[in-house]
Amino acid sequence: MDKFGIGQPVRRKEDVRLLTGGGTYTDDIHRPNQAHAFVLRSPHAHARILSIDTAAAREAPGVVAVLTGQDANADGIGHFPVMVEVPGKDGSTLFPTPREMLQTKKVRFVGDPVALVVAESRAEAQDAAELVMVDYDILPSVTDTAAALDPDAPVLWEEHGSNLCVHWDSGREQEAEEAFARAARTVSIELVNNRLVGNPMEPRVAIGEYDAATGRYTLHSPTQGVIRVRDMLAKLILKVPNEKLRVISPDVGGGFGLRGKVHPESGMVLWAAKRVGRPVKWLSGRSETFMCDPHGRDHVTKAEMALDEQGRILGVKIRTFAAMGAYLQDFGPRIPTVAGGRINGTVYDIQALNAQVRCVFTNTSPTDAYRGAGRPETAYVLERLLDQAALALGLNRDEIRRRNYIRPEQIPYTNAAGNPIDSGHFAETQDMALRLADWNGFAARRAEAARRGKRRGIGIGYFIEASGGQPSEWARVRFEPDGTVALTVGTFSHGQGHETAFAQVLHHKLGIPFDRVRFIQGDTEVVEKGGGTGGSRSSQMGGVAIARASELVIAKGRRLAAHLLEAGVDDVEFQDGTFRVAGTDLQTGWDRVLELARNPPEGESPGLDEQLLYTRNTECNFPNGCHVAEVEIDEETGQVEITRYAAVDDVGNVINPMLVHGQSHGGIMSGIGQALLEHAVYDRESGQFLTATFQDYCMPRASDAPSFDLGFNVVPCPNNDLGVKGAGEGGACGAPPAVVSAICDALGVAHIDMPVTPEKVWRVLAGQRRAA
Repeated sequence: MDKFGIGQPVRRKEDVRLLTGGGTYTDDIHRPNQAHAFVLRSPHAHARILSIDTAAAREAPGVVAVLTGQDANADGIGHFPVMVEVPGKDGSTLFPTPREMLQTKKVRFVGDPVALVVAESRAEAQDAAELVMVDYDILPSVTDTAAALDPDAPVLWEEHGSNLCVHWDSGREQEAEEAFARAARTVSIELVNNRLVGNPMEPRVAIGEYDAATGRYTLHSPTQGVIRVRDMLAKLILKVPNEKLRVISPDVGGGFGLRGKVHPESGMVLWAAKRVGRPVKWLSGRSETFMCDPHGRDHVTKAEMALDEQGRILGVKIRTFAAMGAYLQDFGPRIPTVAGGRINGTVYDIQALNAQVRCVFTNTSPTDAYRGAGRPETAYVLERLLDQAALALGLNRDEIRRRNYIRPEQIPYTNAAGNPIDSGHFAETQDMALRLADWNGFAARRAEAARRGKRRGIGIGYFIEASGGQPSEWARVRFEPDGTVALTVGTFSHGQGHETAFAQVLHHKLGIPFDRVRFIQGDTEVVEKGGGTGGSRSSQMGGVAIARASELVIAKGRRLAAHLLEAGVDDVEFQDGTFRVAGTDLQTGWDRVLELARNPPEGESPGLDEQLLYTRNTECNFPNGCHVAEVEIDEETGQVEITRYAAVDDVGNVINPMLVHGQSHGGIMSGIGQALLEHAVYDRESGQFLTATFQDYCMPRASDAPSFDLGFNVVPCPNNDLGVKGAGEGGACGAPPAVVSAICDALGVAHIDMPVTPEKVWRVLAGQRRAA
C-alpha cells in the first residue's frame, strides 16, 4: 500500500506512453475526406472593412469554400460573448463586446479573423487566402495600456464611446484613506506586469465534423475540459442543444489557462464542416499562436502603502490599468479584478486595502487567464511595496514581512476581500525557506562574488493563491469484468499527471493495484459533468470527487460482502482491499464481491459502478509559499544569472511529492520567464505585433535557472476530505517578486520593471558609473 498510496513519489504512469511516441494529439487525427482551413487575418491593428472580394480565391486550385462573416451571420452563427459580469464602481456595468466569428465591419487588432478558406490541403488554403482582397480604411490605434484612456486615444468601440470597459473597486476606500491619514510613513511604487504569451508546446488545433443524418456536430480539439467548451459552443455559437455537439480532447500538450477558453476557430471548423459537408481541420501556426491566442497580464499599476512606526501595515491603495485587448475573452475582465482581488492583502494582516482597476480596451489580442490568473499580479504588487517599506524604515526584508504576517491564532482569518483563509503558518513557512536558502550565509557569498567582479543579490517573495475554480466536480468509479477499475473524471489532465495521482487516490481508498486503474477523460460522450482543470482545482475537486465516489463503491461492496459472509452490514469492515467481519477471521476481497455484483441479491443493482457530483462548501482554498532567489550580475554586460533558488510551499497534504515538485518547477520557470525574459510587444505607432516568433519572444530554458531547492510546510486544508490545496500556479506567483527583489538588492536600486533584460540592467549600471 505504501509504495503507490497517497503521499508517495510515484513515477508518472502516462510518461512511458507519451515519451515513446504513443500519445495521440489532435493533429495526429485525420478524419476521412478531411479538408483543411486557413484563417485570413487582419494585417492592421485598427481599420474599417470597406469590402471583401473572394472571387479569385474561390477559383484557386484545391479550394472548397471561402467563407466570410456575412456567411456566418446569414447562417445564424452567434457572437462570442464575455462569460462573466464584473461590477463597476458606483453601480456601472462592463461593456460586453459583441465579437463576430469573422469580422464584417471593423478589425481591432493585428490577427483579427476576416475570412476562412477551406481547401484540400493547408498549403492550398493558405495560397488562396492571399487572393482574398480586403479593402481597409486604416484607423489610428492604441496598444499602450497606460495611454488607453488618454483624451486623444482612438476609441475601439464607437458605440460605447470610451476605451473604459469597466472601473472596478474592491471597496474600503474610506478605510484606506483613514489609514493613510494616521500613518507614520508611506511608500509608493509604479510598476508594470508585462504582457505574456502562454505558448503551449502544442499549438491550437480544431477538427470539426457534421453528420447531416443526425444533425450532430463533433469537435476534436485540445481543451482544459470538454463540458464547458461544448456547452458554450452549442448554446451561444451553433445555437443547438448540448446533445447535438460532442467534444473530444485527446492528449494535450500544455494548457496554462488559454486552453479553457471558447475560441473562434473552434466555431469556424464546426460551421464550415456543415457548410461543405466534410470534416474540416485547422492548425495554428506558431506565429498565429503568438498573435491570436489569449495573452496574459499587461497591467500598469501605481500603489501606496501606509505604515506605523514599527513597520506594521496600516493600509494600502492600488490603482491599476489592465488591458483587455480588443475584445472581452471568456473571463478577461474578471482576472485583474475579482479573481486577483480574492487574495487582496495576501498573507498579511491588512484590512484597510482599496484596489481599483480600470479595465481598458486596446488594439491588441484579448487577455484572459494565464498561469495564476490575477493572483501573481496581486502578490507582486504587495511584495514590491514591502521591499520599498523595508528600505524606507531601515528594516530587513524578512523582518518587515515577519511583523505583518497573519498569525496562526488569527486563522480562520477573513481577508480584505471577505474570504476566510482557513489555514496557513506563514511566518513559519518563511523561516523554513530562509533556512533552505541559507539566508544568513548570503553575506559571505556576496563578498566572494564581489572578488570575482560580480554583483550578487538575494530576494524574497511570498504569495498566497485562491485556488479551486468551479465549485463542483464529477467522478465515476466503475469495476470492469476483468477486475480493472475505470475512472472517469470531469477534470482534465494536460501535463499535470492526473492519471498517476488519481490512481494513487483510488489505490489508497479501494486497495486495488495501482496499475489496474484505467483513466478516462476528455469526451462528452462519457464525461457527464465537470468543470475541467483550471485554478489549480484538480486534486481538491476531482480528487475529492473520486474519494467520495470510492466510498459509495465501498458501501455497496460492504453490503455484498455481508451477503457473502453471512453477516450484518454493520459488522463488515473494509481495509486495504479486504472485507472482514469484525472480531472474526472471516474475510473476502474484491474478486468475489465483483463476481456477486454481476448477479446481485435482491435490492441491489448489477455491477460496482458509482458516480458523484461533489460541491465544496467554501469559495476557494489557499495554497501559499515563500520563495527566495539569489542572482549574480555581470557588470560589463548586465547579464543576470540566477545562482540559487529555494522555495517552501504549503499545498496541504501532498498526494505525490514528485508531481508537486514538477508543478513547482514549471511554475517557477514561468515566473522566471516573466521576471527576466518574456514580453509581448506591440509597436506604439502602427500597432504591429513585434514579438511573433521565438527569435523575438524569449522563452526560459533549463539553462536560465539553477537546480531548485524545494520543501513543503504541510498545513492540511480543513475544508476538504483529502486536506489538499492547489499546487499548479504557486511558482508563477512566487518567482517574479523574489527574482526582482534579488536584482534590486544586487544593483542597490529600489525597483526595476519586468522583464529585467540585460539592457535594462546595463543602463542602470552605466548610470551608476556616470554618477560616481
